[in-house]
Amino acid sequence: MTSNCCSSKPDSERAVRERYTAAALEREPMLCCPIDYDPRYLAAIPQEVLERDYGCGDPSRYVREGDIVLDLGSGAGKICFIAAQIAGPKGAVIGVDSNEAMLSLARRSAPQVAAALGYANVKFQRARIQDLALDLDALDRWLGEHPVRNVEDLAALEAARAELRRGSALIADASVDLVVSNCVLNLVREADRRQLVAEIFRVLKVGGRIAISDIVSDEPVPDVLKADPELWSGCVSGAFQERELLQALEAAGFRGIAIDKWEDEPFAVVEGIEFRSVTVTAYKPELGPARDANHAVIYRGPWKVVEDECGNRFARGERTAVSARDFEALRGTTYADAFVPIQPRVSVPAAEQPRFEGVAPRDPRVTKGEGCRTTRKPGQQGCC
Repeated sequence: MTSNCCSSKPDSERAVRERYTAAALEREPMLCCPIDYDPRYLAAIPQEVLERDYGCGDPSRYVREGDIVLDLGSGAGKICFIAAQIAGPKGAVIGVDSNEAMLSLARRSAPQVAAALGYANVKFQRARIQDLALDLDALDRWLGEHPVRNVEDLAALEAARAELRRGSALIADASVDLVVSNCVLNLVREADRRQLVAEIFRVLKVGGRIAISDIVSDEPVPDVLKADPELWSGCVSGAFQERELLQALEAAGFRGIAIDKWEDEPFAVVEGIEFRSVTVTAYKPELGPARDANHAVIYRGPWKVVEDECGNRFARGERTAVSARDFEALRGTTYADAFVPIQPRVSVPAAEQPRFEGVAPRDPRVTKGEGCRTTRKPGQQGCC
């Protein structure tokens, strides 16, 4: 983990930059929680990287073979190098950070990891995680050729920034399967967090996932603690309040949002406020038109009724109509244990599918087909 941003105060911004620059050169134990990583993936990683790893979770365990992975706040590169081995040669890993000292360590370590693995599928880019379109190395090159000396030059700089974002976005729209982050989002200014979550949503493919390990607080953090540079740069006072991160993800359009891992033992306690590590998962849904192809699902339980992010309610044991689009989502990995998927007996061609009118109880004959009157006696098809 490393700094990609700043606190809401200038002193905190400088403290984050200076603290993580120093931490790239010499290990700082106060910046991490004890994490057990799969030892199979550590042998290929230089010891210098392992010693400069700062985080509060292991989002790499959510990587799948062939994934294109984006690591926000990649620091020395440990999570990237683990993800590279899980994703394999058919996958790719992009680490994004704004701290040049950390990037230098990661970039010089990448060839060593590639040599150990026998393939190279990791690259490191310089950007702020709340602005994934702007390549800071490209902007530096532009500034080297166009120094800013007056107001007119400043206007040209703003135009260059806009063109870099628009013409050659560092991370393109809908280009990533999985976004991970390890204890970095809490370092982003509160004013930039809506943009941060929107950027994560932008770069994900439809069906793409997130696995965010970060620090949350059990109570709102008072401004006096947020203004403390040491607490902010130490991943404490910039923490999201427990529900805040989940609400921000929901507002951005994510679905299947869950606290997948929760540490009982707090990372820190300040003035009675508990700060602990959590890992949150979610996915980017398909946003196209909802069509009715006679699909249904049955919510298994254990709750009497559940409600999704769109306000749709599913009663336990009730055969419920869902759109063709949502059927695919509900039978996917995220919800596989919660719903029984019921395919229509006769498929409905896409051109004949009417607009889906909303979640409601579905008559079994709709799914089976109105004319279905077949009879099959017990034992005729492998029950016993």
